[in-house]
Amino acid sequence: MPLSIGIDIGGTNLRAARISETGEILKRVSEKSAPDPELVLGLIADMVRLLDTPEVKTIGVGVPGRVDARRGAVLSGGYVNLASVALGQRLEDMTGKPVVIDNDCNMALAAEMALGAGRGHGNIVMFTIGTGIGGAVAQDRRITRGSATAGQLGHITVDVNGEVCACGRRGCVETTSSGTALGRHIARAGLGADISVDQLFARDAAGDFHARGILDAWARPLRAAIDTAVAVLAPDLVLLGGGLGRAAHAALARAPALAPWYQCHVEPAQLGDDAGVIGAGLQALAEPSAKYNRARRAVLVNGIPASGKSTVSRGIADRMGWPLLALDTIKNPFLEMLGGGDRLFNRTLGRASYQAIWSVVGEAPAGTTVVVDAWFGFQPREVLEDHLRKAGVEQTVEIWCHAPGEVLAERYGARLDQRPAGHPGAAYIPELIELAKRAEPLRRGPLFDVDTTKPIDFDAITAWLRTVMADRA
Repeated sequence: MPLSIGIDIGGTNLRAARISETGEILKRVSEKSAPDPELVLGLIADMVRLLDTPEVKTIGVGVPGRVDARRGAVLSGGYVNLASVALGQRLEDMTGKPVVIDNDCNMALAAEMALGAGRGHGNIVMFTIGTGIGGAVAQDRRITRGSATAGQLGHITVDVNGEVCACGRRGCVETTSSGTALGRHIARAGLGADISVDQLFARDAAGDFHARGILDAWARPLRAAIDTAVAVLAPDLVLLGGGLGRAAHAALARAPALAPWYQCHVEPAQLGDDAGVIGAGLQALAEPSAKYNRARRAVLVNGIPASGKSTVSRGIADRMGWPLLALDTIKNPFLEMLGGGDRLFNRTLGRASYQAIWSVVGEAPAGTTVVVDAWFGFQPREVLEDHLRKAGVEQTVEIWCHAPGEVLAERYGARLDQRPAGHPGAAYIPELIELAKRAEPLRRGPLFDVDTTKPIDFDAITAWLRTVMADRA
């Protein structure tokens, strides 16, 4: 049975647990958090070592702040800002296991949908009330991420003239209804800093108007933010999680929804502090392609000279938005600057250009997909495999471009005067015709065949690419 390790990074505590496929916590550990990202990374690595077993196949990490889950990149954070440490890649390097990274609230919502208050609901909005306010949104039981970081519900504006938020805007609900904001409301009312939220409720029940005013000031902006989320997203359910989720739910009883259009059932989350680690573990197990989402991928547009692969490569790159690297693009500037050369020099420069392509790919950000235009049969297969390994390319698909030798000869001859000196001339055409008879695709991974004597169906090619590469763009 495959297991995972779920990690929940908080400003106060770091929690980790070994998680089963059903979301059961098999073993847990925790550490005090710290503002130093390098120290946090080291503590996480230590916790993983305590939890790791041969059955653990993957790791999920819930991170506070803005996270691009597709790329596995932390964009910004609060008390623990891990944007500078390449968390996913370094944790993968340390553990040798694929790592899934997402916003901590998204992980908590995933757990609540699987095991908690979100079971049976398809469209959910979740606010997590703690030191700040986090948020997550699910539509049709899938976490909504938008272009990258959707779900930042703590930054719904409830007072355009309000206090400045950490995000740089004014009057976000985080500034009025978080745990930190509750502390400010208590201080402004002149009550002691050590008063708990439970004591506030007790004082309110006893008729203390100061306590009642604090709870009203805390709850009413949250109600406005909930109503806004309901108006925009029309969920089946609003969940309140985090350390103060249940208290916030109780406080909302004093601030009911008034507008009839924006009514929605509001419930406290059920899993408490375990939601983050359970959700992180389940998300990691549910995304077997997560390593590919972070690893580099390559579309190998393969074919002998004049086979039409350059046209196909450009069409794919334009439609998919992926960078294109072509052998001639690397090689031609050197031929132009050096004034050409003989056939041996051309082959040597081709091998160097081939290596340069994969060196560039290896420097690309994690999660990059590239289109590579080359005749991959001009070097031994083991050379390609070595380049792919060094470049960190985990997945390849192949587009095989071909045409009869006579067609290739005509194409090649028509462009002889368009190529820099150093490329083989007309004497190469008989060799090209013979090469067309024996050339074959690599058959490394999924293969799409393109007869370039016919109109190129780019819609079919791109649809196939999205399917076989599980592209989420």
